[in-house]
Amino acid sequence: MGRAISKSGVLTALGAMSGTSLDGVDAAVIKTDGYRILGFGPTGYRAYSDAERKTLRAALGQWHGPEVDAAAELVTLAHAEILADFDKIDLIGFHGQTLAHEPSGRGTLQVGDGDGLTQALGVPVVWDFRSDDVAMGGEGAPLAPFFHFACAKWIGATQPLCFLNLGGVGNLTYVDPRFDSPEVLGALLAFDTGPANAPVDDLMQERLGLPMDRDGAVARGGRVETGALELFLAEPFFNRMPPKSLDRNDFAEMIRLVQELTDADAVATLTGMCAAGVAQGIEHCPEPPSRVLVTGGGRHNPVLMEMLRVSLDCPVEPVEAVGLDGDMLEAQAFAYLAVRVARGLPTSCPGTTGVKALVGGGMVSVPSSERSLT
Repeated sequence: MGRAISKSGVLTALGAMSGTSLDGVDAAVIKTDGYRILGFGPTGYRAYSDAERKTLRAALGQWHGPEVDAAAELVTLAHAEILADFDKIDLIGFHGQTLAHEPSGRGTLQVGDGDGLTQALGVPVVWDFRSDDVAMGGEGAPLAPFFHFACAKWIGATQPLCFLNLGGVGNLTYVDPRFDSPEVLGALLAFDTGPANAPVDDLMQERLGLPMDRDGAVARGGRVETGALELFLAEPFFNRMPPKSLDRNDFAEMIRLVQELTDADAVATLTGMCAAGVAQGIEHCPEPPSRVLVTGGGRHNPVLMEMLRVSLDCPVEPVEAVGLDGDMLEAQAFAYLAVRVARGLPTSCPGTTGVKALVGGGMVSVPSSERSLT
């Protein structure tokens, strides 16, 4: 499954991410030595068709069976298709598609065949990033914080700040760039804040046959139902101290809380729930952040962004404000993490996933033609 990989020098790594929003596969190249970001490279995107999205939705929350097998095959083929467009790559970080996440129970499941990708593409592939963390008592998520720390260094941040990823689920990374490395106690705190785009997307699909509330157009015409919002914030999850994580479907009952509302009011209320979860999460930060940089699809929703600005006591901006790519940040993260795994460096720590010790999770698959990394 693996072989010795150069322990020093800069690698050109390609990361791929298929998130819980089920929109498609993001792919992005970075140059890194596993510590610093030394450059960003090309990016790509491969959208899922409606039929493919239906296949993935059918497998959500399942651990085995024909639906899971079909999703795994789809995910592998879709990744092979887009990753083949890149060349001069030393290493690939392949996250796969999360179908189920139950860290205190059955574990975590990301489908996709890393071995198959390795043989198809002829490039070493690092995959199954989360299982080792869960096996060591961690939440297995979020995993991007070590990359967020590198991003904070890359933009020259000098004061604590937060990265907020709004995909299917929201997750927050508090970064203190005054520390020298991410695994030092106090440098990072990370956790899921609550549902983000997933409930809105699901409701839009169910009621209107649309994949999302594009540009917040539906939410803008509605009002937030405060009673439903209060019931949402009464969930025990919000009283748990971080680190903590969620499965995409953990708050599926949110749809029931708004089922009697009009389309506009329901979408506005679900959007307000996302913002309220983030505001609750910010309270856990060791110091008030100097700014919140938003990545993921949620940053394209002006209604959600305005709700966040009203709720938080600091500037809220898309990560593009500091020269980063919010559509590709997670793909870049798994490129970065792949290099760390290959070089035996940790990818999670007690402050990011609650794991008991530093963990460098992931499997390394090598093509039979084993080309050398330099």
